[in-house]
Amino acid sequence: MPRLIDEPDIPPQINIVPMIDVIFAILTFFIVASISLTRSEGLPVNLPSASTAKSQPSTKITVSIKPDGEIALNRKPIKLEALEEAVRSLVKPNSEPLVIVNADKKVDHGQVVSVMDRLRQVKGAKLAIATQK
Repeated sequence: MPRLIDEPDIPPQINIVPMIDVIFAILTFFIVASISLTRSEGLPVNLPSASTAKSQPSTKITVSIKPDGEIALNRKPIKLEALEEAVRSLVKPNSEPLVIVNADKKVDHGQVVSVMDRLRQVKGAKLAIATQK
């Protein structure tokens, strides 16, 4: 088809809008993936607050007590009777591990004390109670 002489030449253009859309989709994917890959040490519970709370070094031993009284050791359900032996098996020789107790604020005080009593029987273990600042 012959071109008209009056028609001006349109310079070639690169449309970058689809490229920007793809970049944002990839960015969104990586943000969502990184959020889902974060590792939580204990079960999600509502911690009580304390004004004297201090940050503790990371630990591998976390005991969680859910509002219904269910106990978990490093996110795995466990019975109170088996707790002491399970923590003892996690403790390495000649180390002073920090055992963090994550107890929901609705948990009965007596149950928290009985869990702490079992944990104190593990030689060398230091106890800490998790709170919110």
